[in-house]
Amino acid sequence: MTERKKNPPARIANVVADFLAASGLAGRVEQAGVIPEWAELVGAQIAAVTDPRSVSANGTLFVAVTTNAWMTELSLLEPELLRSLNAKGERPPIKRIRWQLRPLNGSRR
Repeated sequence: MTERKKNPPARIANVVADFLAASGLAGRVEQAGVIPEWAELVGAQIAAVTDPRSVSANGTLFVAVTTNAWMTELSLLEPELLRSLNAKGERPPIKRIRWQLRPLNGSRR
């Protein structure tokens, strides 16, 4: 019989973190962290009419918006929103926001 190794099993969080770091994806995962934090970062009023969808490799955040009027307003607020989204300096920055006119997911309402 072979002797069992004395090392305890690795924690899954450590395995995933090591994989993300080795593959170069850790920064992208951190950058995508703005999606679950969206409502906190932009406020309840904007969060109610928007739905962040994805972040591209070049730092573009795609966000669905309910109406043309909101899309226009948010386009004007983009520099301020980018400052808020990028306030956490430890993650790669969001460089621009692409607003898309779409109905929001039913789960957000």
